[in-house]
Amino acid sequence: MTATALTPATRTLTWCVHVLVVGLLALTAGRAVVDSRPHAGAVIAVAAACGLVYAAGPFLPRISRSRRAAAVWLTAVVAMWLMLLVLSADAVWVAFPLYFLQLHLLSRRGGLAAVVITAAAAIAGFGAHQSSVSPAMAIGPALGAAVSIAVVWGYQALYRESEQRRKLIDELIAARTDLATAQHTAGVLAERERLAREIHDTLAQGLSSIQLLLRAAERALPSTPQKATRYVEQARQAAVDNLAEARRFVAALAPLALEDTTLAGALERLCATTSARHRLTARFHLTGEPRPLPTEHEAALLRIVQSALANTVRHAEATTADVTLSYLGDHVAVDIIDNGHGFDPHRLPAPDAQTGGFGMPAMRARVLALGGTLTVESAPGHGTALAAQLPLASPADNSVEANS
Repeated sequence: MTATALTPATRTLTWCVHVLVVGLLALTAGRAVVDSRPHAGAVIAVAAACGLVYAAGPFLPRISRSRRAAAVWLTAVVAMWLMLLVLSADAVWVAFPLYFLQLHLLSRRGGLAAVVITAAAAIAGFGAHQSSVSPAMAIGPALGAAVSIAVVWGYQALYRESEQRRKLIDELIAARTDLATAQHTAGVLAERERLAREIHDTLAQGLSSIQLLLRAAERALPSTPQKATRYVEQARQAAVDNLAEARRFVAALAPLALEDTTLAGALERLCATTSARHRLTARFHLTGEPRPLPTEHEAALLRIVQSALANTVRHAEATTADVTLSYLGDHVAVDIIDNGHGFDPHRLPAPDAQTGGFGMPAMRARVLALGGTLTVESAPGHGTALAAQLPLASPADNSVEANS
C-alpha cells in the first residue's frame, strides 16, 4: 500500500489482503497434501517461496514510495504465482488478492492492464489443468477482476473526494482564523483610536487647562494671592473632573458631562466653565427643537466642542467664542466661532507627541464614523468657524431602514 493512503480504512484493507494471500497459498498447499496430488512437495515449496516474496514487500520502504519498485516486486510475486498455477489449479484463487495489489500499487492504466493479464493467465492456467477452456471457467476470474476494479476505483474516487473535502475544510479553517485575526486587529485598532481620541479630548485638554491655570496662578503670585488661590482651586477641580473622565472612557461610558443632563445643558455648562477658567468669553446658543440623540452622537458633539474650545484657548488668543447647537430637520449640528487670529486650514501641523496636532483629525474621525461632515473656515487674522453635522439616524439605522 502507498504511504499516501494509510488511513484506518486502507490499513484494514491491507491486512485483509495479507490474510487472503496467506490463506489462499496455505489452502493450495494443504489441498495438494490432503489429496496426495502429484508434485505436492513442489507445490508446498513454491507456495512457501511465493509467500516469502510477498511477505518481503511490506518491509521494503521503496515499494511504498516508488511505483517502479512496486512493479518489480509485483512481477516477482506474479512470477511465483504463475509457477504455482502451473503445478496446481487451486492457485487460480490467488489471482483475486493480486488484482487488488496491482490496482492499488500501479498507475490506473498499468493496474488495469496487469489485472487483465492476470485474469487471462488464471483462466488459461485453470483451463490447462482441466484440459479444456469453457465460458464457465472464465466467469470466476473475470468476475473477480471486475469486482476488484469496481471496489478499488470506487474507493479511490471516495478517497479523492474525501481529500478534496479535507482541503476545503482546511481552507475554511484557515480563512476563519485569518478572519478572526483580522477582526481582532481591527478591534484593537478601533479601540486604540477610541482611546487616542478620548485621551486627546479629555486628559490632554484637561492637563492643558490645568497648565494654563497654574501659569495664571504663578503670575498672580505674590501680588494677588487671592486670585492665585482661585486659579489653583480651579486647576484642582479640573484635575478632579479629568480623573473622572479618564475612569469613564476606560470603561467606555458616556462622558461625565452628559450624566443627568441634556447635550444642550452639557454644552452650556462647558461654555460657563471655560469662561470661568480662562480669558475667553464662551457663549452658548440653542436653535431648533431639541430631540433625543443616540449617546454616541451626544458624546461626539460634546468632545468636538471640548476640543475646539481647548484649541481656541491654547492657540487662537481669542476673547470670545460662540457655540451654537442646532436641530435642523434630519440632522443636528454644532458651530464654534471665535474672534482669534485664525490659521490656514490647509497647512495644519502634523500630529506630534510634543506639539499636539491630534485635535482636527480626531474630530474628523468622530464625525465620519457617525456618517456626518466637518468643515473648518479660517484665515490668518480673521478668526475660525468650525461646523460639525451629524444625521439624526446613525448609518446602521439608515441601512436597516433602506433594507426594510
